Amino acid sequence: MPVSVLTGAGISTDSGIPDFRGPQGVWTKDPQAEANATIDRYLADPEVRRRSWQARLDHPAWTARPNAAHRALVDLERAGLLRALITQNIDELHQRAGSSPQKVIELHGTVHRAECLSCALITPMPEVLARVTAGEADPPCPSCGGIQKANTISFGQSLKPEVLAAARDAARACEVFVAVGTSLTVHPAAGLCGEALDAGAQLVIVNAQPTPYDPFADQVINEPIGQALPVLVQELIDAAR
Repeated sequence: MPVSVLTGAGISTDSGIPDFRGPQGVWTKDPQAEANATIDRYLADPEVRRRSWQARLDHPAWTARPNAAHRALVDLERAGLLRALITQNIDELHQRAGSSPQKVIELHGTVHRAECLSCALITPMPEVLARVTAGEADPPCPSCGGIQKANTISFGQSLKPEVLAAARDAARACEVFVAVGTSLTVHPAAGLCGEALDAGAQLVIVNAQPTPYDPFADQVINEPIGQALPVLVQELIDAAR
C-alpha cells in the first residue's frame, strides 16, 4: 500500500516554527510580511533584502528539533510504505528526523543553502550568515557579485520543473495520499491532492483548519498534528500487515 505524504507548515509548529496562515501565523499577524515575500520586491528593494538577511539570522530552523509528527513519517518509511514525502517546508526537519533524503521532495527549497540569482552558485547558508554577522547587510555572490537569497521559492518564482514533476509522479503513484499541516490553498502544491484523487488514491487530510479539499477527502482529521499523525501512521502500518 504505497503512501505519499504532503506536508506544510503546520507539521513544524510543535517544533517552534510558526505557520503562515493559521490564527497565529506569520502572515496572519503581519500581512505586510507576505507582501514583502515576493521575488520582485526582493530584487528591487535593497532594504527588503537587508531585512530578509537579518530575519535569516534568527530563523527558528537553526534551533528547531523534529517532533512526534516528523518521527511518525520516519516510522512509515521504515515500514516500507512511504512512496514519497513531499514538503512545502524549508526547514529540513524531515531529514533531521531520519527520513531518507531520497524520499524527500522539497517543493519550496531549503533555508539551509543560499543561491545566487545571477550565476546560480549554491553556498551553505552558515557561510553567508557569517558575512552578515560580520557587517555585510546584503552580501553579494562571492563569484559574480550578484544578489543572493535563500535557496527557497518566493512568491513570483516558479517551482523547479523537475521537482514538481517528481511530486506529481508521487501523487499519481500511491494508494493513499496524506496531506498534513497545509492549508491546501497554494498551488501547484495544493493541486497534488487532485492528482492523487484522479489516479484513484484515497485522500486523508490532517490539519487544524478546514481546507478546500475537505469535501473530497476520505478522512479529515482536525486534531493536533503531533498527536493525530502518529496514530494515523500506526493505522496505516496495521492495515498493510
